[in-house]
Amino acid sequence: MKVDTVWRNARLATMANGDLGIVEQGAVACVGGIIAYAGPADDAPAFDAARSIDCEQRWITPGLIDCHTHLVFAGDRAREFELRLAGASYEEIARAGGGILSTMKATRAASHDELIAGALPRLDALIAEGVTTVEVKSGYGLTIQSERAMLRAARQLAGERQVEVVTTFLGAHALPPEFAGDPDGYITLVCDVMLPMVAEEGLADAVDVFCEGIGFSADQTSRVFAAAAACGLPMKVHAEQLSNQQGAALAARHHALSADHLEHVDAAGIAAMAASGTVATLLPGAFYFTRETMLPPVAALRDARVPIAIATDCNPGTSPLTSPLLAMNMAATLFRLTVDECLRGMTVNAARALGRQAEIGTLEAGKRCDLAIWNVGHPAELVYRMGFNPLHARIWSGQ
Repeated sequence: MKVDTVWRNARLATMANGDLGIVEQGAVACVGGIIAYAGPADDAPAFDAARSIDCEQRWITPGLIDCHTHLVFAGDRAREFELRLAGASYEEIARAGGGILSTMKATRAASHDELIAGALPRLDALIAEGVTTVEVKSGYGLTIQSERAMLRAARQLAGERQVEVVTTFLGAHALPPEFAGDPDGYITLVCDVMLPMVAEEGLADAVDVFCEGIGFSADQTSRVFAAAAACGLPMKVHAEQLSNQQGAALAARHHALSADHLEHVDAAGIAAMAASGTVATLLPGAFYFTRETMLPPVAALRDARVPIAIATDCNPGTSPLTSPLLAMNMAATLFRLTVDECLRGMTVNAARALGRQAEIGTLEAGKRCDLAIWNVGHPAELVYRMGFNPLHARIWSGQ
């Protein structure tokens, strides 16, 4: 078989077939940025490779996928962090004009170049720990001009680095001051103007809504979902983070890709997600940083066979986290996920949360050759260790 590159003498965690897909003596080969073979070395065809790399028994996993971030924004919320340490709640800060609206002001004032310059160090931190695909949401502009500016900046990040950027329109993130007291009016703007324009310009790959008591109601969320469907865009939802608004069940009825946070999701929401195939994206960084106490019902999600993804939720207010490895450790220690669940949560299930499972997330022939090569003795080390980055090499699209 004629191939561009073969990685040999490797141990693989392919993430295929419902578990880690361990191959102790393995090889990976790619042609044109696509995996041509991934599996046992003894079963591999004879390779005619332009480049052959001895991995010296290092472990290869799929490139990590951060499927929920707010990577593009301006300013910071360090002062709000101090207020929370002094006892203020997330909701109290938000209702006093802080929270998302604080970041909105800074983001609206930032230029395109400033948004890019601010986001690149955060993106570089993710890449340095093996991330090859990252989702980036809008939602800090809350006007058509500034939301489009955020999405354009997110798209440009993919031209600045060797990484895939999946963009999500989160216009329904918070109520802007221009619509104070009129959330239905703002949702009309989102549905009738913002969303169609974003879709027509090809700026978004999906649509998200913050369905919460301090966000938007289930009825308002449903309106956004209907508009997204009319534009041919898949849906996601921030749901059940602070209270149970039935957002997860609503998302499942609309066949949403994922419902994210889910600390307060109930049995009906879990059953609906299981029936629809909607992924549960857990965000331990936000749980940790806001000092929440209600754990997501992991055992119930597991029993219902709801796919579980993990993400950093990188954002300025509730999860200023740019370490996917630490996110996996937090998911294990705080949420009691297993090592297998954590690793699959940042690979194959994260791909499902983006609707990209046919292209990325596992080491299988036909998928894009996104690899993370690690200096570890066992994949469990990627979840077990804190403040330690064992990445040896990161391969994106075969390069």
